Amino acid sequence: MEGAAAAAAAIRHRTVEANGISIHVAEAGGECGAAAAVLFLHGFPELWYSWRHQMEHLAGRGFRCLAPDLRGYGDTDAPPEIESYSAFHVVGDLVALLDALGLAKVFVVGHDWGAIIAWYMCLFRPDRVTALVNTSVAFMRHEPGVAEEEFAPAHARHIIRRTLCNRFTVHKAGKPESEESPPPPPLPLPAWLTEEDVDYFAAAFERTGFTGGINYYRNMDRNWEMAAPWADAKVQVPTKFIVGDDDLTYHYAGIQDYLHKGGLKAEVPLLEDVVVIPGAGHFIQQERAEEVSDLIYNFITNQ
Repeated sequence: MEGAAAAAAAIRHRTVEANGISIHVAEAGGECGAAAAVLFLHGFPELWYSWRHQMEHLAGRGFRCLAPDLRGYGDTDAPPEIESYSAFHVVGDLVALLDALGLAKVFVVGHDWGAIIAWYMCLFRPDRVTALVNTSVAFMRHEPGVAEEEFAPAHARHIIRRTLCNRFTVHKAGKPESEESPPPPPLPLPAWLTEEDVDYFAAAFERTGFTGGINYYRNMDRNWEMAAPWADAKVQVPTKFIVGDDDLTYHYAGIQDYLHKGGLKAEVPLLEDVVVIPGAGHFIQQERAEEVSDLIYNFITNQ
């Protein structure tokens, strides 16, 4: 599948009322009604669309795939209050979504902020998670954050293109250096990204802006404070972790020792594997779509 038009042909869309908001959900597969379900959680600045390749891959192999736009993104409601974007609110959305869809348990797959929310979901409600595949952001008591940038809807295309093209390896996304100066010439797209893909992301953020996604960062301290009752709790679900060796998150101070010398395993006792993909950047599920899809499929079919 390539681009928005092909994705739309295979993916169904619906709006579900859950946890007091309207949640847009993209869905593929599961027409028989008895298929195991996989819940995909996107990051920043992304949408359900980041999982289009994995949804096609797993739906074609008998799974029911669900990818919501998280609270504050895309066609899902964006409450105005900053405090409405805590991990507790977002996990509450997901649990209520599962309830509304009649799903007792699901496989969970997360990336970036979606990975952080997935870790919290497994910590707070392991009874709703069969197994977890997380990418890019490892479980830590205090997640490493990045300084908030000034994002504006008018610069959505520039931000999306620059962020995806730079793969979160060296450069940060942001608006042009000054309001008076035009943005620099568009970066050439990598082979895994099409102009149609950029159009899909840009159209959504031109409409909604980036405030909803930025509010997740604004709640990081609140998340840590509110999660104090789980300060020594472990993530007790079968887990696979995937990261690219060219991902900025793989080069945080001390992270490689943490991942490979028992730190992550101590926090996630049922961790089965840490996979490092050579040459892969931050947007790994899009950049290495087939490889990541296969890793997810092979893991969840063995649970």
